[in-house]
Amino acid sequence: MPLSFNPLELPVEGIDDHLPAVGLPHLSPDALRHRFLSPPAWAPETAVERAFGTRQPTHASVLVPLVQRESLCVVLTQRTDHLTDHPGQISFPGGRAESYDQDAVDTALREAAEEIGLAREYVDVLGSLPTYTTGTGFIVTPVVALLRPGFTFQADPFEVAEVFEVPLEFLMSPANHRRHSVEVGGARREFLSMPWTGLGADGKPHQYFIWGATAAMLRNLYRFLIA
Repeated sequence: MPLSFNPLELPVEGIDDHLPAVGLPHLSPDALRHRFLSPPAWAPETAVERAFGTRQPTHASVLVPLVQRESLCVVLTQRTDHLTDHPGQISFPGGRAESYDQDAVDTALREAAEEIGLAREYVDVLGSLPTYTTGTGFIVTPVVALLRPGFTFQADPFEVAEVFEVPLEFLMSPANHRRHSVEVGGARREFLSMPWTGLGADGKPHQYFIWGATAAMLRNLYRFLIA
């Protein structure tokens, strides 16, 4: 669905640098595994966006893949510009549930295999976060997983323009969370962005503008880990 506004042109209304970051010791594979096995009492910051479409609610799942580098990094994708839903935006690999999927986890694993060629035998699922309902009507289950060594990516060029990684520590620091708002259809919509500058596919510095539903789900992951 094409946007009626350019999020890159909206001013920053606030930065959440007053909130604590999740410390690096709590972002290790063992610490994350323990957190999902023994979750704290917590609530997502945002569960449902203000609707701005007429789509009937559709269940979907995304995979939040974590890969061990010097520290854990989150794997994200840049969607191609011609897609009907969220063209050109940064997202997790994922998509709508199909009738033959066993559950939300199965949807996330299937979609990750289709979109970025990630074989499920290299995916160690830690658990799921509460659903997040987008303004476009998708009820999304984020499935968080560690990637075992030996995996490869083979992006579907129709859906995915680029696969890239962002340090989890960066994303779990609210000092990197920016607040914006915009009026859509006479209603105010608020959203977060987490701009990240990394090396693009051409080896040159590139800014990746992580925002909207992807940023909101990352913010909910932050709330889960900091609780």
